[in-house]
Amino acid sequence: MIKTLTRSIRLEKEKFHIPHSVQDAIPIRRIWPDGVFQTGNAYSRSYRLTDINYAIASKADKTAMLLDYSELLNALDSGASAKITINNRRVDRRQFEQELLIRPQADTLNEYRQEYNDMLRSHAASNNSVVQERYLTLSAHKRGVDEARTYFQRMGGEVTARLGQLSSQAEELDASARLQILRDFFKAGQPAVVPFNMEQRAKRGHDFKDWFCPDSLEFYADFFKSDVRWGRVLYLQDYASFIKDDFIMELCGLDRSMMVSIDILPVPTDEAVRGLQNKLLGVETNVANWQRRQNNANNYTANVPYDMQLQRKETTEFLNDLTERDQRMMYGLVTVVHLAESKEQLDADTESLLSVGRKHLCQLSTLRWQQRDGLDTALPYGVRRIHALRTLTTESVAVLMPFKAQELNHTNGIYYGQNAVSGNMIRIDRAQLLNGHSFRLGVSGSGKSMSAKEELVEIALRTKDDILILDPESEVRHEVA
Repeated sequence: MIKTLTRSIRLEKEKFHIPHSVQDAIPIRRIWPDGVFQTGNAYSRSYRLTDINYAIASKADKTAMLLDYSELLNALDSGASAKITINNRRVDRRQFEQELLIRPQADTLNEYRQEYNDMLRSHAASNNSVVQERYLTLSAHKRGVDEARTYFQRMGGEVTARLGQLSSQAEELDASARLQILRDFFKAGQPAVVPFNMEQRAKRGHDFKDWFCPDSLEFYADFFKSDVRWGRVLYLQDYASFIKDDFIMELCGLDRSMMVSIDILPVPTDEAVRGLQNKLLGVETNVANWQRRQNNANNYTANVPYDMQLQRKETTEFLNDLTERDQRMMYGLVTVVHLAESKEQLDADTESLLSVGRKHLCQLSTLRWQQRDGLDTALPYGVRRIHALRTLTTESVAVLMPFKAQELNHTNGIYYGQNAVSGNMIRIDRAQLLNGHSFRLGVSGSGKSMSAKEELVEIALRTKDDILILDPESEVRHEVA
């Protein structure tokens, strides 16, 4: 076995304790205000990643994005593990409408505001109520928190630079932001009465886990129950020989609260090459011994068995990838946790996820009697309790592309339409953009003037901005009048 994997399993191994409360079932041991968590024997830090427009890119652009993403994976340090998490977070409908609707003002236009709000409500009714967020969690076994901070500072700069090549940004999450992710998962639909304040809770002697833990957490053979909701953890058991780059996107396409995590354990190249050379030497020895036995039996025309030929071919190709194509050897694990309001809905959603796997010639399986370990692995704590790892190259991991389509959803922004890829509403506040200018392209009759009029109306109803119109064709004379 590769030494990196053996060392990782040994360091992650903990003495089992029977949890006597929900708080005991959470693997976080200690937190710091800057977002560093101590989970088990390791320290972890999370980053929020902005999405990129991968799904709608051309074939050439997708290839370039895959190469840039491969460089990011190659930049991961061999002394630590990484977890990429896609979080399908359900939006609170009431809070969403409060941010979307135009508030009444002390003028004579409230009648129009009410009519425009009715139109926005109708659009919000067909809107996808799930928002996807992406996180990168780095974990490392260090002797103390100061050493861990130094490591995360170095790796954070490297990750940010590589993500910049992908037009994505990485935001370091502090303790409040990381705990908010867990609260949204365990207590969806229950907004916090007060925001998390580590100093105040410490003064009162409150455990930080009380702020996000559910009231009950029960684990069964192939599912778990969190308060009144049901959940199940799956993992990718068998990989196809060729996986399409939209596999992860389709897994996350379910309109449910769920998380998909990709655990990555990089292996040093020299150690990987040495291990593959030893394996290839063993395969060649087995082939030579088999041929010697056939020669002793006077069977000089016998062909080498297919399984030996296949093993020799795959090992040789893997070794060439590492030595000639600048690939790295990595251990990968894909876990999925999804929640539902009833057991029947949970079973139906599980079957939908399994069908997505079968469509891509992969096999997703339920973790039996390992639901707690699977939940700890899938959530962005920074731990890995499931060891069903698969040996992959950098390109094989990069194909599990976590990016989909960039969202534009500014608070109190102007409604511009619906994202064709994600199905979410597009709300833009031009003041928050790097460049607030815009222009409209389209054939005659496609609705350019109509969309401009809609924007003018919402600006007039929502803000007190002055509007200057240059209209040589007098297309908006009725609206202005």
